[in-house]
Amino acid sequence: MAGGATLAGPPGDCCRKTVQHVGEPRGTVEKIAGVETYVARPPDGSGGGNKVILFFADVFGALYVNSKLLMDYWAENGFLVLGLDYFEGDSYAFHKDDKDFDMPAWIKGKQERAAALLPPWIEAVRQQYGSDKKYTCVGYCFGAPYVMDCVKTDWIAAGAFAHPAFLTEDHFRGVKKPIMLSCAEIDHTFPVESRRRAEDILVEQKATYFIQVFASVKHGFALRGDPNVPIERWAKEESARGVLNWFNHFCD
Repeated sequence: MAGGATLAGPPGDCCRKTVQHVGEPRGTVEKIAGVETYVARPPDGSGGGNKVILFFADVFGALYVNSKLLMDYWAENGFLVLGLDYFEGDSYAFHKDDKDFDMPAWIKGKQERAAALLPPWIEAVRQQYGSDKKYTCVGYCFGAPYVMDCVKTDWIAAGAFAHPAFLTEDHFRGVKKPIMLSCAEIDHTFPVESRRRAEDILVEQKATYFIQVFASVKHGFALRGDPNVPIERWAKEESARGVLNWFNHFCD
């Protein structure tokens, strides 16, 4: 685990709240390296061509409907999108109504499992879909550190995260690949001071980066924002468009 001063803390109360989005997911759930994985393919049957997004979910998991619909959006725009269920069928979505649920203990166990599942899953993905593809990755909250690990490697084309958790200064050091930060103005997990410190570190390293900040929305907006609240809907959709455009810029 990366060291240094903490920039993004553990998930808080905002991470426990969700507005379930409405829609019919188009993708399929398949096993890759023994892990259930949501697979969203472009509707033209191209399989995504050369462009792949690896999706690292928040605590509600890759198999939560909001996550599926977001992955479908990118697939509809030409990417093959793969979201592994590193919660192994036990995401927070199944515990959100339990007032006595021990979330810190649950998170600790899930971090340990994710750390064990991700390397062989990524290796299997690259074997199955080809190491010559343009791979990108995006993470939300719990999933953000895995993006920062990937952008320190040579095989990824670009990364992005929104409203992160569990990040330290060292996550932003040694970055080799372009990284996008999609941020909420109101975020107790990744407050403005941390966001500015992260930017300072990226500037010091002459990293390629892009930061967008949405006023009047909170941590969780990009995946669990309320589509009936105009500013939340716009921010959620604009964040998704921003990720799409960012990845297209480095994949086309």
